[in-house]
Amino acid sequence: MSTLAVVAIVVVALIVIAILVSAARKKNRRREFGQVQTEAQHDDVRHHRERADERRTEAAIAEEKAKRAQVEADLDEERARRREEELSDRN
Repeated sequence: MSTLAVVAIVVVALIVIAILVSAARKKNRRREFGQVQTEAQHDDVRHHRERADERRTEAAIAEEKAKRAQVEADLDEERARRREEELSDRN
């Protein structure tokens, strides 16, 4: 084999190795990107669930406040009725 043929074979082999290494790196980058993207989607799901829980808590607090306000309104109405009765009894 001539020296030129050996050099050509070595150069072709190095090019093939470089292509294979490049393809492997590209595949790894894609896999890593996919993992990061999946993790980000899971984070997004957790965020939405946390917001839903916060909103449920806020709704429960608002419901409790509304019940308390209704009870206070009923109590004020009862007080007004009693005062009115007291006034009518005096006359």
